[in-house]
Amino acid sequence: MEILNQLGELFLAAVPTVIFVFLFYLFLRWSFFTPIERVLAERHKRADGARQEAESSRAAVQEKLRAYKEALRKVRGEIFAEQESYRRLVLDERQNAVHAARLAAQQELQAAKNSLAADVEAARVQLEQSSGLLAGEIAEAILAGGPSGPGSPRRGEPR
Repeated sequence: MEILNQLGELFLAAVPTVIFVFLFYLFLRWSFFTPIERVLAERHKRADGARQEAESSRAAVQEKLRAYKEALRKVRGEIFAEQESYRRLVLDERQNAVHAARLAAQQELQAAKNSLAADVEAARVQLEQSSGLLAGEIAEAILAGGPSGPGSPRRGEPR
């Protein structure tokens, strides 16, 4: 029983220490842990807010980038269409110039052919006219019995 008495006295002596430790716990909770928890909660809330803001900013940037790429694609398409229409216009102009040059060359060729045909016809008429005279001269020369050759005098020329 004496052990129980000693044990009871020990517990009774420990009560002020337990009360002191409990009060110290309450004090620390009030002065240290609660403000720390409040600061940590605020920090967590700010971090989540910053994270959400960064995510929304990233989404906005992605949307702007998509819109920019779409606008760039559209402008490139318009530029390509404009270049294509200009290229077709230049090709049409070139084709028209080639056609006009071909037509002019054909007209010049036809004019040259016509001129050449007229010259040939004139030469033929002249040959036909002179062939009759030349044939007459040859016939007279043969009938006259005169010498023939390059050095022989012609009719009507002194010998």
